[in-house]
Amino acid sequence: MRSMNIVMGGEAGQGLVTVGRLLSKILVRQGYSIVVTQGYQSRIRGGHNTFAVRVSPDAIEAPTEAIDLLVALDDETVTLHAAELAPSGLVIADDTFCDSDERCLRVPFKDLAPAQFKNTAALGVLCAVLGLDVEAVAGSVGEVFGAAHPEMAEGNRAAIQHAFAWFGGKESRARRLPGAAARPARLMLDGNQAIALGAVSAGLRFVSFYPMTPSTSVPLTVIDVAERMGIVVEQAEDEIAAINMAIGASFAGAPSMVATSGGGFALMVEGVSLAGMTETPVVIVVGQRPAPATGLPTRTEQADLEFVLHAGHGEFPRAIFAPGTVEQCFHLARRSMFLAERYQGPVFILTDQFLADSYRAVEPFDAAGLDWVRPGMDPAPVDAPYRRHAVTSNGVSPRLLPGASDHLVVTDSDEHTEDGHLTEDLGVRKIMVDKRLRKLGGIRGEVVAPEYEGSGRPELLLVSWGSTRGAVREAAAAIRANGVDAATLHFTQVWPLAAEQFIDRLERASGVVCVEGNATGQLARLIRRETGFAIEDRVSRYDGLPITSGFILRELSV
Repeated sequence: MRSMNIVMGGEAGQGLVTVGRLLSKILVRQGYSIVVTQGYQSRIRGGHNTFAVRVSPDAIEAPTEAIDLLVALDDETVTLHAAELAPSGLVIADDTFCDSDERCLRVPFKDLAPAQFKNTAALGVLCAVLGLDVEAVAGSVGEVFGAAHPEMAEGNRAAIQHAFAWFGGKESRARRLPGAAARPARLMLDGNQAIALGAVSAGLRFVSFYPMTPSTSVPLTVIDVAERMGIVVEQAEDEIAAINMAIGASFAGAPSMVATSGGGFALMVEGVSLAGMTETPVVIVVGQRPAPATGLPTRTEQADLEFVLHAGHGEFPRAIFAPGTVEQCFHLARRSMFLAERYQGPVFILTDQFLADSYRAVEPFDAAGLDWVRPGMDPAPVDAPYRRHAVTSNGVSPRLLPGASDHLVVTDSDEHTEDGHLTEDLGVRKIMVDKRLRKLGGIRGEVVAPEYEGSGRPELLLVSWGSTRGAVREAAAAIRANGVDAATLHFTQVWPLAAEQFIDRLERASGVVCVEGNATGQLARLIRRETGFAIEDRVSRYDGLPITSGFILRELSV
């Protein structure tokens, strides 16, 4: 077995995320590839939560469904997930609520460690079952708990050692991982962490937010480096204040970002139009989750594309990115910062709960030589009186920063003249709308082309965007293994679309299916609107769970 799916389940408050992250870190250090899927309820304590780690010595890109190892920290986990076990699957559970079935490893946790260390003992048993080295496991646990809680370090180390000792001699229950090749040190990052680090590397100087799942870890990651990097992070009283703070900071010359989810973004929409009218750069991260209203606040979906595309009253240019990997989260966050500054307006990063919380093993980003955003321009060659919204051939006006020169910088949320003062002149109004919209031509000229993999004239083309990338690629590989020529077309930029980059791919395929995490096929509709090409067949998932290759294959009846 080259890939193994490990699912840990329990109640919120049992330390599930802590031991899940520890397991992931241990596996990454041992050279394995991982894909993490976190499932949790919107409760502080109680409620059934899971932390799933798919692991392999080979490259893997997506979660899977069948469970090879189920670690149950409570009896509900056994009840809910036993039916999902693979034929050779094993349950690791306390002997007080796991029966003597041959598929259950009954562990006397009360004999291995005090109750407060039960989760660590469970991690130790799991790592012993996987055939990992006890010292490597104990060392990683010591690093985490020893730094934060030195008084707990010895108890955790003892729990790990007792767990390994208890499992000794039970080789028939082992599920050893295939050996992984030695690799240089890698990072363990989730999507939100990568977005934050990408923006920081591009010169981010101000972040404002109101906490909202699944976006909050973006600003929290920035907070960790804020003092060292000279970044101001402000938790606002609400989302309206958050976006207006970011626009104000950006107007003053601080490259700015806000992070939210659908419900919070709904409150930010008027601010989006303010950025469009005043031509102020701002990057907005929208972490998608099931809606409408509160929906399923801790689950995943891809149903906010059309909302973000049309958010804001009036017409003004924007760009929307949708990363599909942790690496793309980093690089597209950087790209968003530069694009917002270059075209002086809002740029969006569409992610979702699955990618936001999904840890992966990634090669360290080479920060040497990376450029950063430099707001504004040299005021020396600018003639007085300065015209903040001067009409230009490409729609981009010279941007000076207030207080940085003798020039007076004026703008207005009303329609305005070139010098920034409000106007009721209807002729000027048309000129200014046309000026702003001309910027879309420049943005379109920098569109990231969709990623194509496959032959020139495939029998089946799977189209996707955002976080579904890995599942679609794995499904296509499985389809090809069954003798069908399948290709993939994945969009990491979903607006604007440059038809010349991909229309021939669609037209040459015998069959085209769009795979999306929403009920109505929002990308398929957008492609039809922009190109005239209708994608009639769709694979849609909108039950709150991430799309897997198995789900795609079932929907296609392959």
